[in-house]
Amino acid sequence: MIWIMFATLAVVFVAGFQLLTAGSRHAVQRLSKRLQLPPVEVESMTAMMGKEAAKEFTDYLSHDNETHLHNGAAVLLIWQVLIVDGSEKNSQRWHGILSRAGFSPLISRQQLLLALGFLRQLEPDSQTLHALCEQYNARFTPQGVELEGESAATRQVVSLSEWRSRH
Repeated sequence: MIWIMFATLAVVFVAGFQLLTAGSRHAVQRLSKRLQLPPVEVESMTAMMGKEAAKEFTDYLSHDNETHLHNGAAVLLIWQVLIVDGSEKNSQRWHGILSRAGFSPLISRQQLLLALGFLRQLEPDSQTLHALCEQYNARFTPQGVELEGESAATRQVVSLSEWRSRH
């Protein structure tokens, strides 16, 4: 009789756990499948985010929106390339992963700010991450930055330092 009660408690515990974590597991699996990566890559990042930020991240990913999925992939890219391993080989790997998934492999300013919010428990230095982000983007855009507000006829490609001096 006591074994039946223990078995019932175990089944209730497992079923409850599955129901409570279904949303976050689905969000992580959706991003992992899109990037063709094992879920452990995303789960390791969410584990380091902290409980509250990880819940916010998985809630953000759970919206059935391509933009949210792309931004989630960018947060993972920032985590992997700018925080975990900034080597050239790792940068090339993640550039290829995002390109194959149909996402832009470049990091926008908004995506960097979003990542800083999700990774706030790690207390990353925003100035350092901005510099690393520019270096990463410069590796894959050697032709420079296209200036905003210029017509197609007068469009120029300029160096990043020249663009900074203009703005």
